[in-house]
Amino acid sequence: MNFSSFGLDPSLEAALAARGIVEASGIQEPVIPALLEVPGTNVLFTAPTGTGKTLAYLLPLLTLIKRMDSGEKQPGAVPGPRLLILAPTHELCSQIKGELDVLLAALNMGSSALLIGSGSLVRQIEYLKKKKPPGVVGNPARVLQLITMKKLSLRGLRFLVLDEGDSLMAEELYRETAAVCAGVQKIPVRLISCSATFPPKSRNRLLALGTDPALKSPDPDSAIPSQSPGEIPVHHWKIIEETGTPVLQHNIEHWALFAEGRQKISLLRSFLAAARPKKTLVFCSRGEEAGKIVARLQSSHVAAGGIWGDMEKKARKAAIDLFRNGSLSILVASDLACRGLDVEGISHVVAMDVASNPHTYLHRAGRTGRMGKRGIMVTIGDEAELRQLVRIEKKLGITVYPKELRDRRVIPCREPP
Repeated sequence: MNFSSFGLDPSLEAALAARGIVEASGIQEPVIPALLEVPGTNVLFTAPTGTGKTLAYLLPLLTLIKRMDSGEKQPGAVPGPRLLILAPTHELCSQIKGELDVLLAALNMGSSALLIGSGSLVRQIEYLKKKKPPGVVGNPARVLQLITMKKLSLRGLRFLVLDEGDSLMAEELYRETAAVCAGVQKIPVRLISCSATFPPKSRNRLLALGTDPALKSPDPDSAIPSQSPGEIPVHHWKIIEETGTPVLQHNIEHWALFAEGRQKISLLRSFLAAARPKKTLVFCSRGEEAGKIVARLQSSHVAAGGIWGDMEKKARKAAIDLFRNGSLSILVASDLACRGLDVEGISHVVAMDVASNPHTYLHRAGRTGRMGKRGIMVTIGDEAELRQLVRIEKKLGITVYPKELRDRRVIPCREPP
C-alpha cells in the first residue's frame, strides 16, 4: 500500500519519497490507520525486527500532533512535549531521535530532546527549557528523574510510546517505566508499544499499564493481573500482531558451527577469514565476554570493535559509528547493549552462545535480513548448547543447517555434532 493512501501529512509523504520510501511495510499497513483514529485506543503491535516499526508509529503520531498544533490558537502555549518515547538502551534512543528529527524537520517543528543517563543532566535541562521540543526520547530512569525534578512537564503530552516494550517490562526497567506511566494516567494520553516479541509476563504487565489503577503501588507486580494472557482485560487496547516466522524462514539462513568453549574465538576468527562477510555483528550474553572477544580478534590483526553495558558513552558511540559507516566490518556486542540496534547492511550475525530462549534468538537474528534483504545467522555452540538450539529451532519453525570449516571454506557438516 502506498503511503499516500493513509492521509498522512503531505510533508511527511514528501520526506519519505525523497528517501525512496513509498510503499508501507506489512506492519505499517494496519498500524498507521489504527493510530490515526481519533479518538483512539491504546495500541500494542508486534512485528519482526527490521520491518519498519519506528516509522509505523512516528508517521501517524506526528501527523496528529501537527493537526493539534494547527488547531490551537496559540501553538506551544501548553508546556511540555506532545510525544514521549521510552526505549531501553542509549543506542536505541539515539536511533529513534535521529528518525524523529528528520520527520520533525520536514514538518518545520524543530527537533527532539534526547534524555539518557549517560548525557549531561544540566544540558538536558537547559535544552528542555530553551528549545521546548515537541518530542522527547529517553530511557525510563532519566525521564523519571527529570519529571520528579519538575524539569520535564507532562501537561501537554498526548502520546507515550514504549519502544521495545518487552524490555521495558523486564525487572531492570519495569519500576521506572511503570512510574512514568502512572504520572500520565490523569492526562488523556494514548499508550503505544511495539517490539518483535512479547513473552506472556511482559505482555501482562504492559496491558495492565493501560487498565489498572493499582499501577501507583510501589510493588511492581501488584499491577499484574492474575489471569492468563487470554483473559487479560484488553478493552482499552488494540492489539496488532505480525508473526516473525516468515522473516526468519525466508529472509535469513540459519547455520550452526560446533566448538567447545575455549575454541570458540579461534573458530570465529577462522569463520570470518573463510566467509569474508561484508558486515558482521557478533553476539554474546555477557559484556565482559564481549571485551575478551574484541581483544582476541584485535591481537590477531582483525579490525573489530565492541559495545557492552559499562562502556563509556563516547567509546560506545565511536564503535557504532565506525561499524555503521563501514570503517569496521565486525562489531561484538552484548545482548543488552545491542537491543534495538539498527545498522544497514549487516550480512551476518554470529552468536557465540546459544540464546536462552526463542525471543532472544529472534532479536539476535533480526539484526540481519531486514526490510526484505537476505542474511545469515550463525550460532557457535558446544554439544549441550546445540541441543538447546534444536529446541529453539522447533519452536520458531526454522531450519538450522550444520556447517563446518574445511580448506578455508564453509561447507555442510558431514556428520552433525
